[in-house]
Amino acid sequence: MKGERLAKVMARAGVASRRGAETLIAEGRVTIDGRPVETPATLVTGDEDIRVDGSRLRKPEAPRLWRYHKPSGLVTTHKDPQGRQTVFDNLPTDLPRVLSVGRLDLTTEGLLLLTNDGGLSRLLELPSTGWKRRYRVRAYGRLAGGSLGRLSEGLTVEGVRYGPIQAKLDRRQGDNLWLTVAIAEGKNREVRAICRHLGLTVNRLIRVSYGPFQLGHLAEGEVEEVPRKQLIEQVGRRHAASLGLIAGR
Repeated sequence: MKGERLAKVMARAGVASRRGAETLIAEGRVTIDGRPVETPATLVTGDEDIRVDGSRLRKPEAPRLWRYHKPSGLVTTHKDPQGRQTVFDNLPTDLPRVLSVGRLDLTTEGLLLLTNDGGLSRLLELPSTGWKRRYRVRAYGRLAGGSLGRLSEGLTVEGVRYGPIQAKLDRRQGDNLWLTVAIAEGKNREVRAICRHLGLTVNRLIRVSYGPFQLGHLAEGEVEEVPRKQLIEQVGRRHAASLGLIAGR
């Protein structure tokens, strides 16, 4: 049998991540030629009438990537059960449906990458890229001597093991410190957990870079597309070809 897994095709069309596509299928919201789909492993060729919630699946476009300056107070999800404002509620209306590359929590600001392609999102999230996520951190408290240097060896906090962390003290501002922290893993609330372990309370957290992609002078709430040439250079030609960035799909 020839074709691609349905969940992968849905992700490439920007409907959801692969995991999200699998959830949509499990909920019975996806049909092929009028019949409900039973498994995300279903193979499709692209000639079928694939519909999600009754709307026909569009043909996948070439992958695109945007830099977004996320403000504090927005959740990184398409629908929030608590009714809070989301990142996707506040994007420009001329943007296609996009997914986030990873997440930033409610009060974290700064660089959030957005893409129309689930495959690209998954690639950029892989730990194997080795890309650092760099943050500017304002925190209340006092640091013990040498505590930042020891982070380079990694540490375990509340049973969670964190790999090597780069951290430096930038300046003191009253009772607060400003730090620059770089991590490679991006585990849930990692920077906050590390600072808490050091006796610091984070009161502002700004992501300033994700691998080679920089927040730069992007204004809060602003979105700017990453040039296609730059995207190809950063993911490498092998991955660019598999994603359809070099040759047409």
